[in-house]
Amino acid sequence: MVFAEQENDRNAVLAGLFAGLCFGIFWLPLRIVEDAGIAAPWAQALFLGVPALICLPLAWRQRLEFLRGRGGLLGGILTGVAFALYAASLLYTDVVRAVLLFYLLPIWGFLLGWVILGDRITAPRWLAIGLGILGMAIIFADETGIPLPQNMGDWFGLASGLFFALGCTLILTDKRVGAVTHTVNFFVVGAILSVAVAWIMTTRGQIGLPAAADLNATLIWLVPVSLLFILPAGFATIYAPARLNPGVVGLLFMIEIAVAVVSAALLADEVIGLREVIGLPLILCAGLVEPLLILRRSRLAV
Repeated sequence: MVFAEQENDRNAVLAGLFAGLCFGIFWLPLRIVEDAGIAAPWAQALFLGVPALICLPLAWRQRLEFLRGRGGLLGGILTGVAFALYAASLLYTDVVRAVLLFYLLPIWGFLLGWVILGDRITAPRWLAIGLGILGMAIIFADETGIPLPQNMGDWFGLASGLFFALGCTLILTDKRVGAVTHTVNFFVVGAILSVAVAWIMTTRGQIGLPAAADLNATLIWLVPVSLLFILPAGFATIYAPARLNPGVVGLLFMIEIAVAVVSAALLADEVIGLREVIGLPLILCAGLVEPLLILRRSRLAV
């Protein structure tokens, strides 16, 4: 029984790392859609809307959980809200500030885990939080000050981390709803809010509606990308919180920052300087502290 628990925890760690890896290169298909002539808000809406539509058959299959889940559905709903808020923060504030404010997530996660779950914030966890924040501060030192909210986009970024931590906590504590149903909620709620943001910006004249020709050209490859890349990443995003402390999940997802920086350097010719060379290992260490402890415990349990 103990071995099975350790095995599940290890799988959850791998799922969290996989989600961080996938969303770390999420910028690439997003940029391709933008280069095709579709404004960023509508591109984001597409990247959540297409998986949401693909999920609809799963919603029918899981209909009994939707009918019986009640409050148990809230965890997946809040993660969808968080993702949409994070996407909106990227539009309304500097990308760097949005990332920094969202990735205060491990702090909120560990605090919620302490208050709601009774999990202690151990010395390794404090170490991981410190390493992660220090690594981000070094990488972004010349681009932003202390990440205190200063505008609407900043507040979106901060709220997205809080909502995601709370959603992860509810997913972990309420077992009435499975990961598949939470994943459906994650995409559907995120898609609805993303479409709403894009529509508001369109009605205000800030962006234009996507042209039909651009949409047709994009959907040809966006559908398989959604099926093979975005959907598995979304499921991994939900599966990890179903097994792990929300603060640990936040640390795992911080791998996204390292992957994004390295992939941008390799694929978009963005320069990795001294700050990245120093900061990235710190972030990687922060994301791996708890997973290594979990893997060590699983080996000792054999």
